[in-house]
Amino acid sequence: MQTIPLTAKPSQTLTLTLALQNCGLKVYQKNTGLYLDLYVAGRLVMAAVLCRDRVFLVRQAYLGFQGDLVFVDLQGTDDPEYTGLGSRWELRYVEEAS
Repeated sequence: MQTIPLTAKPSQTLTLTLALQNCGLKVYQKNTGLYLDLYVAGRLVMAAVLCRDRVFLVRQAYLGFQGDLVFVDLQGTDDPEYTGLGSRWELRYVEEAS
């Protein structure tokens, strides 16, 4: 498991490598919650996925992403908000089981 570094900003974009996959992440806050877009090798894999506490975001192998992403509340079980990203809520990458 790997923690993906996020900061307490309402909108942010990251590029990183996860299990040899060149990934792009967009994390952004709307009135209805925190959302995530996932790109792999420049290809959009998922758009506007609502982020919930301890709920895997990808879940479907057919999307072509190895592993999964999940937000974890370190102080309870609330869904993430941008104000606590990087401190209260962590985004974690979970590798596929071999």
